[in-house]
Amino acid sequence: MAPRILLARHGQTEWSLSGQHTGRTDLPLLEEGRRGAELLGERLHRAPFDSLDGAEIRTSPLARARETCQLAGFGERARTWDTLMEWDYGAYEGLTPQDIQALRPGWLIWRDGVPEGESPTEVTARADEVVAWAREADRDVLVFAHGHILRSIGARWLGLPLDFAARIRLNPASLSVLGWAYGEPAIESWNDLGHL
Repeated sequence: MAPRILLARHGQTEWSLSGQHTGRTDLPLLEEGRRGAELLGERLHRAPFDSLDGAEIRTSPLARARETCQLAGFGERARTWDTLMEWDYGAYEGLTPQDIQALRPGWLIWRDGVPEGESPTEVTARADEVVAWAREADRDVLVFAHGHILRSIGARWLGLPLDFAARIRLNPASLSVLGWAYGEPAIESWNDLGHL
């Protein structure tokens, strides 16, 4: 079996609801986010995933991802991994896209990065590290992380440049599966919210 990588985005937070860029600010889940995490866990513990026995599980160290992992029922099996932290938004932390466009018309994070934060090159390197880890052994992996880093992993799994991630949205408490088709990296499912 060729390995797959399952991507679980953390549940809803105050800033994901308002659209504010939430990089390293360690916000807790809202009640809606906790319920979404529980429903995601119920889905992953029944067919066809069957608790992902044998899978390796990692989570971002930020509270919203760790809590989602715990509520989904994988906290005991998960290891935290700094590589899964959200994009460091630097000076744009806490701002909405509209706020940033007012400061910098035409700005696109996937192309332009952020002042005092991470560049697209740095995020690409982190996403590539996750992809390489996921492919190195013959088992599925499950990661709990954040919208922009998971979208970055999706683009890099496919071998595409980071800016492809601008075209693939990802909602809180969503499940995405990256696998293989005809020997090539493929998206099996993306931004699946069927459990909600």
